[in-house]
Amino acid sequence: MSLTGTPFFLTSLALVILAVVLPLALWGRIPGPPLIRGAARLTMLLFAQITAITVVFVLVNNANNLYDTWGDLLGTDSHVQAAQDLGPDGMGGRQIKNEPRQLQRFRPAEDPRMGSGVRMTDLTGRISGVSGEVYVWLPPQYDDPAYRNKKFPVVELLPGYPGSAKAWFGSLNVGEQLRPMMQRGEIKPFILVAPRTNILTGADTGCVNLPGKANADSWLTVDVRKMVIDNFRAGSAPDSWSLAGYSAGAHCAAKLALSHPDRYRAAVAMSGYNDPALEPDSLAGKDPVRRVASNPLHILKAANTAGRPPRTALYVSGAPGDGYQTGLALRQFAQRPTTVTVRPIAADAGGHTTPVWRNQVPEIFRWLGGQVRA
Repeated sequence: MSLTGTPFFLTSLALVILAVVLPLALWGRIPGPPLIRGAARLTMLLFAQITAITVVFVLVNNANNLYDTWGDLLGTDSHVQAAQDLGPDGMGGRQIKNEPRQLQRFRPAEDPRMGSGVRMTDLTGRISGVSGEVYVWLPPQYDDPAYRNKKFPVVELLPGYPGSAKAWFGSLNVGEQLRPMMQRGEIKPFILVAPRTNILTGADTGCVNLPGKANADSWLTVDVRKMVIDNFRAGSAPDSWSLAGYSAGAHCAAKLALSHPDRYRAAVAMSGYNDPALEPDSLAGKDPVRRVASNPLHILKAANTAGRPPRTALYVSGAPGDGYQTGLALRQFAQRPTTVTVRPIAADAGGHTTPVWRNQVPEIFRWLGGQVRA
């Protein structure tokens, strides 16, 4: 039974009802000595507590797309086949131009909450050694004969931690929000790509390469990127590519864009942070060297010191204490051609929650439309 499916939700509700009815019907009718009666009543109370907690978890999980499968929740799924040391560029001495095309089979997304037009594939990363699902949404112009020779810009969508690759299409409703706006010409048509980011059991990779554990950076910036270019009319130049994330995904978006200006032109970071240690489960945050090396502020400062400020545009939004200061710090050290736009969110707007990020979708895509091209 699927963790996010309707049958499991209805079963949970039925068990809650049963947990309420049982004590009402049997509390005074339990036979036997006092010890047996007490044990039976305690069991009914525990059953009621467990079923109530289960329903609350299902509601929260379905609303926020935290865990996709039982394997994600229990940590029994494996998404790492190899984790070699791939070096500073994350390529392991290989050249992407020399890699053969990786054509994939796509099927409609299995979760109807993601809206229409979302397709998915199971990708095995040839460079990273990571495998996982990748969701792709094509703009309404993609199949228009007038656009048959046109390539499209791409946005990689990253969720928080824990988080599902479905989250942007499900919880943030990105496809359904943008489709009519693209049809009216209000927003540039983008290909939207949502790859799996939850690849290790009970840990956030911080979107870095961790030899011996997981090469999350190479998975997102090399394997997923190449697969999209190989299978769709997607631009291949850095000016055609961008990232957008919220919470831990915001940290990843800024970090990856600043680290790889040869792959991405822009990034959106909503309610993020610079120091990866602010996520307690971040493996990058627990490693003293990687904690510094994967901090977007350090990446920016180091590039400036080397005389190579990245040609990267950042859009950072957040409330006071929840991403706003992160953006101000990055903007303080931005040197051309780096640009940082900081968008303050009111403290009473809703906190660190999905509705706050969902409401920003039209605005951030208008901004992205001014930064990237096909």
